[in-house]
Order: sequence, then C-alpha cells, then structure tokens
Amino acid sequence: MRLFIALDIDPDIRTRITTFRNQMRQLAPDVRWVGPETFHVTLQFLGETKKLDEIRQALQQVKSPPLQISFRGTGFFPNPKAPRVFWIGIEGDRRLQGLVAAIGSALAPLGFAREAGPYTPHLTLARSGSGRPRPVPGERPAPGLQQVRAKLEALPLPDFGTMTAHEFCVYESHLSPAGPRYEKLAVFPLRKPLIDPPILKKTVDP
Repeated sequence: MRLFIALDIDPDIRTRITTFRNQMRQLAPDVRWVGPETFHVTLQFLGETKKLDEIRQALQQVKSPPLQISFRGTGFFPNPKAPRVFWIGIEGDRRLQGLVAAIGSALAPLGFAREAGPYTPHLTLARSGSGRPRPVPGERPAPGLQQVRAKLEALPLPDFGTMTAHEFCVYESHLSPAGPRYEKLAVFPLRKPLIDPPILKKTVDP
C-alpha cells in the first residue's frame, strides 16, 4: 500500500482553485495537470507499507485543535526562470506546524521519518518531465509554464480563501497510466484540548 497523510480541502476553495487551474491550463497544454479530485494538503508521505493497522493506532494518539489554512499565491520549482512544477502556496499558523510535528512523533517508532527541514506545504497544479523539484539529467524547463509565469506577472496575487480543518486523513494512492487515484482509509478528528476542571480546596471545619 502506498500511503500518505493529508488534509482535505473545502469544496468552495477546491472550486476556485479548479477554475484558476483551467484558465492556466490553456497556456500550458504541454505539461501534466493535476486532477481537481486529487487536491489535498500533504502532511507526511509514508510510501509503500503494510503497517496500516499500526499507523491507525499511532495516529489515534495525536492531539491537536482545529486549524486554519489559507491558499494564496503561486510559485514554480526549481525556480520561476526554469519552471517545471507549478504550485499554489499554502499558509498555516503554528497549529499546522504542531500537527505535523505530532504526527511525525507518533509515527517515528514505526520507522517513518519526516523529510529533513521545515514543513513548507504547497498544492501542486502541474508538472513536466519527472515532476521532481530538482531536475534529473537532460530535463528542460516547460515552455508552457513559462507562459503561465508571464501571465501571472500581469495579474494580482491570487487568493483562493481560508478554511478551518477539523480532521486529517490517511490516504492510499493508486497509481495508473491515467493518473493517481486517492482512497481515504481513515479519518482522525482535530479537537480542542479538554480543559482540566479547577481544583477545589477542601475546607476544614474548625
């Protein structure tokens, strides 16, 4: 099973991003565009594993309140001058970073290590070549994405909205020539932490 952990995206935001994607797609038919049904916010990629039951048990211990994330701005990998991956920016507060850290800590005993460096989420819209942020030998920038970049330079910074995430999920990725299909296998609610009741001092009768 090829698994990853992610946040789902509210329907209204998904619709706005899809409309934007379709507009930009006309400028770059030479690249692979991500299907709107697969939009998500990756928290941790797990890869091939048979430890689904252990993963479920570990993630049940994760405690985190609901959190807000915003979708705004765009960018390119490896850089705007040589674009091969086109993405939308994702912004979150310290609660998002805390959730990612809590998930990483819960899964570390099972052998799942987080990627090195700070967590910097983004939503990929299009890829060319290998689709990796760093090019492999022989890869060249995508001409269509250069047209997308030029178009965006003349437009205001896109803002697709802000949502509150109330749960995170485990997904299985099914790969095929037609593109990946994601199946939701488990859902874990994000709840506000319980507040301990105040300690009442006992009174002693004289």
